[in-house]
Amino acid sequence: MPSGNENGKTDAPIAPVQSVLDPYSSKIELTCNGSREDLDPYVPAQNRPLESNTSSFGALAHLLKASLGSGVLAMPLAFKNAGLLVGCFGTIIIGFICAHVIHILVKTSQQLCVEVKKPCLGYADTCDLVFQNGPKSVRRFAPHVRELADWALAVTHLGACCVYVVVISESFKQISDEYGGPKWSVPAFCALCLIILIPLNQITKLKYLVPFSAVANFVWLASICISIYYCLRDPPPLSSRNMATSIAGLPNFISTSLFAMEGIGVVMPIENEMTKPQHFLGCPGVLNIAMGAVVALYGFVGFCGYLSFGETVRGSLTLNLPQDEILAQTAKILVACVMILSYALIFYVPVDVAWRRICDRIPVSSHRWGLAALRLFGTLLTVGLACAIPRLELFMELVGAICLSCLGLSLPAITETVWRWGKDLGPYKIVLIKNAIIVVISLIAMVSGVTFSIKTMIDSL
Repeated sequence: MPSGNENGKTDAPIAPVQSVLDPYSSKIELTCNGSREDLDPYVPAQNRPLESNTSSFGALAHLLKASLGSGVLAMPLAFKNAGLLVGCFGTIIIGFICAHVIHILVKTSQQLCVEVKKPCLGYADTCDLVFQNGPKSVRRFAPHVRELADWALAVTHLGACCVYVVVISESFKQISDEYGGPKWSVPAFCALCLIILIPLNQITKLKYLVPFSAVANFVWLASICISIYYCLRDPPPLSSRNMATSIAGLPNFISTSLFAMEGIGVVMPIENEMTKPQHFLGCPGVLNIAMGAVVALYGFVGFCGYLSFGETVRGSLTLNLPQDEILAQTAKILVACVMILSYALIFYVPVDVAWRRICDRIPVSSHRWGLAALRLFGTLLTVGLACAIPRLELFMELVGAICLSCLGLSLPAITETVWRWGKDLGPYKIVLIKNAIIVVISLIAMVSGVTFSIKTMIDSL
């Protein structure tokens, strides 16, 4: 029987209390789950391996070093296709777009790491997992997106290898012509590069190239300084150069600028090694500081190079330096030597992509010979392409138009859209509209860039 109170009233049965579970209440969570495993959010940075100990300053140095590559000496060619005024504004706009695209890729990767509880993710891993965890209608495309990201990265680096071979060959040809050496053609010097590149590319451990890489950074900086010195030594008046060119030159300007400035392939490895990856984004942030410095330097070199050499400017600024001065020839030799080493470093990327897909088909006992054969084939392929099309400018425009418009613009924009679909596309779906514009720009750059490059190639035959 129900018990009565002091007034003789009968108490009603007590109903069980329905507590409103507060997801932020640790006491209720502990009562329900008995542990804090699902209480605290996963922090990727705290679960990264001990080897990932790069500071924010170190990450900035690595990003600057990776971005300030051969592309900086190609910017005068980009300005030639656009004009001084359009080139300045265009460099800022393209730099802003590149920085934004890198930002959304890294931000998407960081958010994905929290959701899937992984310490870090690479470019292809991010694209793959975003599609796997995206709307059901796009999940079947995940393997294809991974393949696209991997092979776009591989082809981009193979194209850069071809560019390096042509620069090396043209530099040594100019020196040979000036000092009474053999009057060979550029393809002949490209073939001669095999004597150095074949044994160099058989080095399978990056640690053996690290000491040379450190020296190469100072050599590269010295070459850039020498080139700028010649540009500023006796510049012509601004009125002697075009402030703007025809619209037909814009696709080549965009393609060359993308080839020069786009460094999305190295961004994720650098961010993945940081102890405080939250410092990579934000204001000022590692990315913003690096891209600001890159845009400023690239714009300055492009402006000075085109102002000094005008319509005769080449795909590498050092090729425009005087052939009868020792300092200029020294710069050409230094650039050629740096690019030989750079070739060996970036050659690792396409080899790694290809080897991961064929190593399981080769007996383990033959892996060493199989990898050596793959490296030999890749070296012969890049040098063969350079011999077949020894036009430095065309290579840069084609690589920028085909690969970097896809790898550096379209794919990150599509990846962010899929990741935020059904979650937060912003007011009036601004994220969807913004990314659609980026994809359209990349497609226009790709189609027009390839069209004009092929047309130029046919006209030169």
